[in-house]
Amino acid sequence: MSIENLNNVSEIKIEQSDDDHIYPEASEDFVETPYIKEVTERAMLYLDAGYPVHFAGPAGTGKTTLAFHIAALRQRPVTLIHGNHEFGTSDLIGKESGYRRHRVVDNYVHSVVKEEEELQSLWSDNRLTTCCRNGDTLVYDEFNRSTPEANNVLLSILEEGILNLPSSRSDGYLEVHPQFRAIFTSNPQEYAGTHATQDALVDRMITIMLHYPDRHTEVRVAIAKSGINSDEAGSIVDIVNEFRELCGSKIVSSGPKTMPTVRASIAIARVLVQKGEHAFRDNTFFHRICRDVLCMYTQQVSFSNRSVLDKQLEDLIMKFCPATYKSSGSKIRA
Repeated sequence: MSIENLNNVSEIKIEQSDDDHIYPEASEDFVETPYIKEVTERAMLYLDAGYPVHFAGPAGTGKTTLAFHIAALRQRPVTLIHGNHEFGTSDLIGKESGYRRHRVVDNYVHSVVKEEEELQSLWSDNRLTTCCRNGDTLVYDEFNRSTPEANNVLLSILEEGILNLPSSRSDGYLEVHPQFRAIFTSNPQEYAGTHATQDALVDRMITIMLHYPDRHTEVRVAIAKSGINSDEAGSIVDIVNEFRELCGSKIVSSGPKTMPTVRASIAIARVLVQKGEHAFRDNTFFHRICRDVLCMYTQQVSFSNRSVLDKQLEDLIMKFCPATYKSSGSKIRA
């Protein structure tokens, strides 16, 4: 699958197989713009050179979608792991899953009874071990939600190409398949449920910092995910983008803890299409949708129990939306 084959197609379709692998494919509404293509080409270059890739960035910047997109381009089975603070090393590589008992009673000579008994532990591989053995593409989503102690097993995998296994497993060591590649994602701005990543692990990766995509990409994503027309998508994205800048600006001294992402644009657009409504100034329903979707951000900054950003949101709607709706087939505004 080449990059060109994925043009004009914002999400990845996942096919699950019976062998605990997934096979990501580009869905019909996956969007690839020059911004996404440039990031993809860099990531593929690093993977081809044998380095793990780490997508880091705030929520809503497309880290996981890009990880699946790039994994699909490799045309290898994908092993997916989600970071979890309850993970231990055994949850990644495997553990003893029981015992096998073998007992032989020899009474061939009726006056002599010979008994022989053997108890053997059974080992069950988990996803990381299987991935290393088969040369799959590992997608470790939000890996910093797992503890550093659990992730320590990755150090020898990424550097020496060897997976250290407990002595209870017969071979003890597993040589990592030469086609094995790893893609990690994390949100360094997230504090709830995350752990500090050990320097030794980050040093073995190439980190690509993802920021909010450009306007053209966000408009294309909003259109693909909702079916809204290009003019209205542009107005919605402009409102959300400028509201995001306002949230992070010095105008709001206290500053909200989170800022709206492209998901807010998609939500507004989807609801409008679902209801058969449109984005224009005199549409009270549109104003209500914007307030509802962006409520969690407006309420983070208040004065005398009143939101400071509500008025600014209304001003943005008046700024970017036409007074009335006019059906148009115009192209996306640059």
